[in-house]
Amino acid sequence: MLRTSVSAPEFHPHIVSLPVYVPGRPIEEVARELGLEPDGIVKLASNENPLGPSPKALEAMRRALENLHLYPDGSSFQLKRALARRLYLDPEHLILGNGSNEIIELVGHAFLRPGDEVVVSQYCFAVYPIVTALFGATLVTVPAHGFGADIPAMLRAITPRTRILFLANPNNPTGTLTSREAVSELLAGVPPHVLLVLDEAYVEFLGDPADCLPLIRAGTHPNLLLMRTFSKIFGLAGLRIGYGIAAPEIVRGLERIRQPFNINALAQAGALAALEDEEHLAATRANNRLGLDYLHTAFAQLGLEFVPSHANFVLVRVGDGLRVFQELQKLGVITRPMGSYGLPEWIRVSAGLPEENHRCVEGLRTILKSAHAAE
Repeated sequence: MLRTSVSAPEFHPHIVSLPVYVPGRPIEEVARELGLEPDGIVKLASNENPLGPSPKALEAMRRALENLHLYPDGSSFQLKRALARRLYLDPEHLILGNGSNEIIELVGHAFLRPGDEVVVSQYCFAVYPIVTALFGATLVTVPAHGFGADIPAMLRAITPRTRILFLANPNNPTGTLTSREAVSELLAGVPPHVLLVLDEAYVEFLGDPADCLPLIRAGTHPNLLLMRTFSKIFGLAGLRIGYGIAAPEIVRGLERIRQPFNINALAQAGALAALEDEEHLAATRANNRLGLDYLHTAFAQLGLEFVPSHANFVLVRVGDGLRVFQELQKLGVITRPMGSYGLPEWIRVSAGLPEENHRCVEGLRTILKSAHAAE
């Protein structure tokens, strides 16, 4: 029987050209592809916590398993209260998301229409341009200054059509830090019609971060939204939970868009317990400091250019980034090539356990020696 040719429904034009986010490759996928044992693979690609989740979080999630036949608390009441106590805020200042990425998308739903503008810095987190394109807005990319954000230039890029300015601090993928003075300049210079979104996914790794929470408490900056996550220092990336901090009127608007039950019961239980595990947080910070120091020193000894990092990863220039990434995979080390960020000669290496960091460096040493021998 002959089939009649029919046309499929047409996608929205914004979807057809939408860039696709490419995450770090999973261990299991690399093992299947290269015929390696998963236990022998080191993943230093996605800025995850190499110490794993908090033991207290694991125990809390085990207890929560018995009630998985019930819907989770749609308002995340207990978790919001715990976060509010920790941050000296009211729960009305908080919105929870399925990872910080959902907060970014909620912001797009709430504030962006075709023709609006979004200001970002060069080498910004990949999801900002994706969400901008999703809603048909125009991305305005300001050239970086030394791999970091040029705040005066970003302020000059704001026009009457600008609706959002995104800034990650520290920045992913460069690891650069915008100074306290520059953050103050940004806060003072962004006009009221622009939502300033400060992405603080890595803020807990900083010893003395620029603290914008007092501005939220005082209510002086109703156009400011801070974003944080449980994926990094708390080691709960697999649960997908992040949160936004803003004036109650901003939160109420985003809550109207948020999907019901977007934070599952295990995520709520795990995040609530992780907040109280100061020992795990301290151990993670200590391991990260050792890891960054080791990677910075090792890359310098290998004669590789790198960007000193304030997060839990290091951006390093290796020549042909994709080739080095592929060669490292064959040695059982997964890193992140940076071609999609406009940095084809670079890879990003997460700070892992000491033995994982050493294995990555030795792999790089082998690959670079082989490349030099072939020249």
